[in-house]
Amino acid sequence: MTTTMAPDETLDRRISARIGTIVIARHGMPHVDRTVRIDHRGYRDWWANYDLSGLHPDEKPPERLLQLAEASDVIYASTLQRAIHTAQMVAGGREIITDPVFVEAPLPPPPIWGTRKPGAWGVWARAAWMLGRHEGGESRQEAEVRAQAAVSTLTAQALRGQNVLLCAHGWFNRMMRPVLRRQGWREVEDCGDYYWSHRRYEKVK
Repeated sequence: MTTTMAPDETLDRRISARIGTIVIARHGMPHVDRTVRIDHRGYRDWWANYDLSGLHPDEKPPERLLQLAEASDVIYASTLQRAIHTAQMVAGGREIITDPVFVEAPLPPPPIWGTRKPGAWGVWARAAWMLGRHEGGESRQEAEVRAQAAVSTLTAQALRGQNVLLCAHGWFNRMMRPVLRRQGWREVEDCGDYYWSHRRYEKVK
């Protein structure tokens, strides 16, 4: 006995059998002063301003990222302005879904002596945070749990056949990588970790 499926049922099965790709991009260069020399208190203020900043007026997305955005069915961004601005520049007017699960891991600076440029403070702050200093904010362990939740958000769409693009942040993007790999996602494009960089993942079958 032969069972004939309705056209809509056949289409649904074909869609469910397809697995989409995941592209995770870093935002473009924010419009902030990186030349100033500041102490650890000044860095707190600088970082707070950084979290409110959009991209530099001269920033332009690379052609490859524009292509991947056009091929995406769902576009996510963190709720920080630099990520939203980046997503807007590649989305071409399409809907962007913002979610705080994708925001950058915190950077509380250690109270060490001296003045430094923001880039140097970022290195000290990230090292201190990795070693356990979080000053009552999100700890490394808590951020690792959040990274798992962030990956779940992306894979839930991709496993339904949707191509997904996320515009987020340098360090938190790194934290999602091992989670993706453990779940069988293979990195098929690696464009580094600088501004506008991206990595593309496919599910290993």
